[in-house]
Amino acid sequence: MPEVQAACTPSAPAALQNFATDMRITVRRDGPPKPGGACVVYWMQRAERGLHNAAVDCAVNIANELGLPLLVYFSAISNFPNANLRHYIFLNQGLPDIEADLAERNISFVVRRPPDNSLDALLEEVNAAILIGDENPCREPERWRRVIAKRLRIPFWTVDADVVVPSKLFPKAQYAAYVLRPRLYKELPNYLHPLKNPRAQYGWKRPKNFDSYPTTSDITEGWKKFDRSIGPSESFTGGSHAACKRLKFFVEHVLENYDEQRNQPTVDGTSRLSPYLHFGHIGPMEIALAVDAATQKNTSLTKARDSFFNELIVWRELAVNFVKYTPNYDSVECAEPWASQSLAEHAQDRREWNYSLEQMERGETHDEIWNASQLQMVHFGWMHNYMRMYWAKKILEWSPNPAIAFANAVTLNDRYELDGRDPNGYAGIAWAIAGKHDRPWFDRPIFGKIRYMSGSSTGKKFDSKGYIALVHEQADSGKLW
Repeated sequence: MPEVQAACTPSAPAALQNFATDMRITVRRDGPPKPGGACVVYWMQRAERGLHNAAVDCAVNIANELGLPLLVYFSAISNFPNANLRHYIFLNQGLPDIEADLAERNISFVVRRPPDNSLDALLEEVNAAILIGDENPCREPERWRRVIAKRLRIPFWTVDADVVVPSKLFPKAQYAAYVLRPRLYKELPNYLHPLKNPRAQYGWKRPKNFDSYPTTSDITEGWKKFDRSIGPSESFTGGSHAACKRLKFFVEHVLENYDEQRNQPTVDGTSRLSPYLHFGHIGPMEIALAVDAATQKNTSLTKARDSFFNELIVWRELAVNFVKYTPNYDSVECAEPWASQSLAEHAQDRREWNYSLEQMERGETHDEIWNASQLQMVHFGWMHNYMRMYWAKKILEWSPNPAIAFANAVTLNDRYELDGRDPNGYAGIAWAIAGKHDRPWFDRPIFGKIRYMSGSSTGKKFDSKGYIALVHEQADSGKLW
């Protein structure tokens, strides 16, 4: 069944028709709520938080309108594409926060694991009247939603809860940030508002012997084929409460110097919120509102706020748009025609350095700046954003061809970064290696017309020796800062 963009059928309650006109909502399976349904179910996956979550708010409003309780369901799966123990420990740390925050809103939280985590079975067991879910532009999660929409016999709506401006307002790929920026900012006044966090009027009564996995237990316990080769990051603790703590620190101590220090890898000058954004432990709306509120109190922060909004809203939502409308977003085939032609013309150029994936993974290159950035990622699941650009461009320079370079960058990013497997990561790699959202530059060996970054010029823009020493110091201490 194709996605339905308009309101549901006239047989549905009028108030639900009004909800469905919200641009954040996509009606994937139309129709009235199931007659005699006992609850509304929100299938939580991408937006893993109990507060400041537009999908939870939508589900609460529908449940209250129907006079039904709301049940939030999280299904832990052992075969999520490219996920490993590092990712799941961070995810697991967020589950108690979700449960506690939902409880404050009179909402029940249910967690299940394989083999007893069938969404269809859960919906039947609780006699759901309607299903609400998250939007996720990545290929596999979007396929799941389409399959489920065809299979269900109750309405299924998804909510675009992890962008400030609904993605649906831009129905095709945006060529570059300068194209999307004015369109986004035109819409900001319509959408940059605090969410209301409504309380569910009706509590759900858990049946006797109802199965739900404890949120404080290891959700990966017993998974035999699960990748446990990448250990947890000791410098990041997952969960909405940790995310809010970091946001508060950023606003109070980092924001004022953000514009000057965000490209300085030797200082704690960025938000370091990307892992929390990836897992939905915090949403961009809450972050943007906190930064804007601080700026309203202190107008000297205006330049820093604008610079930060350019990253949080413009580039992040450009990445979502890129993944949403580009089928091959995780391969070099995503390149624009000018970039594809230029890379092809230089694919056979001689490489002075040619490293295998395993050598790069271990940080065994001749470039100590690059090795330090790789070490930072392997140890902490985080790499300074400025270094991520340089890191990816060197992979292009040192790989046999652009296709292998793109694949290697995706593999390393998704394996080690806490915010891997994310539109931001794919768009960043596409920008660095395939010229996506960029323009042609002067033609040169290997890169063609792709923007080039040299070690010597990059090292002059910050204290490169200090960065190398800092990363090794961090690795020895186990703490970023």
